Amino acid sequence: MDDVLKMIDPGRPVLIAGPTASGKSTLALKVAALTGGPVVNGDALQVFDDWRVLTARPSIKDEASHPHALYGHVPGDQPYSVGDWLREVKAFLTDPAPVIVGGTGLYFTALTEGLADIPETPADIRQTAMARIKADGARTLLAELDVKTAGRIDQQNPMRIQRAWEVLAATGRGLADWQDETGPPLLALHDAQTFLIDAPKDWLTPRIESRFDQMIAEGALEEAHANAPGWHPGLPSAKAIGAAELVAHVRGELSLEAARDAAIIATRQYAKRQRSWFRARMKAWRWISV
Repeated sequence: MDDVLKMIDPGRPVLIAGPTASGKSTLALKVAALTGGPVVNGDALQVFDDWRVLTARPSIKDEASHPHALYGHVPGDQPYSVGDWLREVKAFLTDPAPVIVGGTGLYFTALTEGLADIPETPADIRQTAMARIKADGARTLLAELDVKTAGRIDQQNPMRIQRAWEVLAATGRGLADWQDETGPPLLALHDAQTFLIDAPKDWLTPRIESRFDQMIAEGALEEAHANAPGWHPGLPSAKAIGAAELVAHVRGELSLEAARDAAIIATRQYAKRQRSWFRARMKAWRWISV
């Protein structure tokens, strides 16, 4: 991936996407050191403040070595949408050109293709959604969505289901209808330098396993202990991959070995969903073979 550095125009924004554990954060830091621009988070899980190690946020050392933005700045119990991210990332689309990196394909497509101007969700509707997910799971909300929206969203992602249900409940219109009225993007694709890390399953799986073991060694269990007292699956930050399994372990419900195995499986499934999104929605990006 060092060949990417030879392609970089320091005056234009750089977007780096890839599945979890593919090495994109390391690449982003190298690019930012070359261009002088900040490293800006493009990952929906790394915005939360309560899971630094488990979400593979940049280390304190890395953050001290170069400007980083939009990492760990949202309380774990506060909902955060792609619209929130777009409003915040807009401030960084200036000189010096940013290096935006992450694994959330929706963030990148919203940035480069536009996002519908959907009214913000009232607090009472959001609380209702979270309470229902906590009590009965996200599938109960999925069953109430309009057909077009249900067919368009990632039905395995509780956050996407919750967002779609909230939009329907708040506006009376399905999320898909709002998306079909999308305005112009903040950053057109042709104005950015886009790189997508192509990480095949056979190459990525052992990296996922070794990285999870490294997370355990670097403090993921301590994070789980800190989060366990108030943790429940309806929290926005509870979607951090491996959080449910490690919290179950520190509560005495799972052995560490069982928690590790389940978390690794969940991470592999998440990476598969990421790769599916990239193939479907990000064909125009420059794909980097690893």
